[in-house]
Amino acid sequence: MIRKKIILFSFLGLSLWANAQNKTATQKKVVDKSCCVSVIPNRFAIKSAKINLEGMVWIPAGTFSMGGDNDQARSDELPKHDVQVNGFFMDVTEVTNAQFAKFATATGYITTAEQDINWDELKMQLPSDMPKPDAETLKAASLVFVPTEGEVNIQDYSQWWVWTHGADWKHPKGKGSDIEGKDNLPVVHISWDDANAYCKWAGKRLPTEAEWEYAARGGMEKNVYAWGNRKVDEGKIQCNYWQGNFPYKNEVTDGFFGVSPVKSFEPNGYGLYDMAGNVWEWCADLYNNTYYGEFGNVKLVTNPQGPKTSFDPDEPLVAKRVMRGGSYLCNESYCSGYRVSARMRSSADSSLEHLGFRCVQSK
Repeated sequence: MIRKKIILFSFLGLSLWANAQNKTATQKKVVDKSCCVSVIPNRFAIKSAKINLEGMVWIPAGTFSMGGDNDQARSDELPKHDVQVNGFFMDVTEVTNAQFAKFATATGYITTAEQDINWDELKMQLPSDMPKPDAETLKAASLVFVPTEGEVNIQDYSQWWVWTHGADWKHPKGKGSDIEGKDNLPVVHISWDDANAYCKWAGKRLPTEAEWEYAARGGMEKNVYAWGNRKVDEGKIQCNYWQGNFPYKNEVTDGFFGVSPVKSFEPNGYGLYDMAGNVWEWCADLYNNTYYGEFGNVKLVTNPQGPKTSFDPDEPLVAKRVMRGGSYLCNESYCSGYRVSARMRSSADSSLEHLGFRCVQSK
């Protein structure tokens, strides 16, 4: 079977404007490598919460082989290279609605998805003859997953992602939806900027990509998944993923059509939950598709912090950050994103219904 091209969960590309025929819109701006400091208001440094290691687990220092472990590995997962990381604490689960609500209440923080799009910033990335969208299109919104009615071209992701006004972390499906009674679900529609702001307030940080993969492997070496090498659809269900024919028929064998409450599945060897499936998780690193190639002749890489510059050949003008772990929309037939080495990317201001994060803290 021909490997399906990985779906890009990004919404600047001009093809998305054309294919979606104005059903979706863009919420992009080029971010530079200094954005980890420049986009966070100073009040978060002043009003940070006291560092609390409750709900975190210690990940011991160690060395592992980073990168793809089977023939599904894409070019940006290769070559495998040996990496050494220092020990660190990591959230046992993805940050939940309840946890993020405490942050938003304490700071008054407004997420990216809750803000209208600034056309003056956006138009600088587009051709000069690109007409300005109508005011309604530029209103606060985020991308919501809507199943198709039948089989579609899997390459055209605009068919199941809908630009939805009023969709944000408090309203995952848009206006009329809410998170009442869903405190234990991972918070979604969170941009990298949002996740980084939460981490700073909590006295923590986002994991580096190397830390994330090392922790996800749970002490095991050269295995495809966080639980070993048994395929995701063989035996006991290990994570929240799409069972059936994507994107129109979900058999819900795992019991969840969308996101699942944290700790719904068995933890990995380090006691971490949902390191595969459920929601994609932001990492600190910039994304560069050739980054691993820098280590081809290096015997051991110590605490890598990611590339100095971002580059994605599919959208070369957009700086992107790494996402890891896959989501409830991943399926073996088209996106085995729950493989421990699988990489995804999007810009720092992207927000979607299957995108969240977890934090780490150095010793």
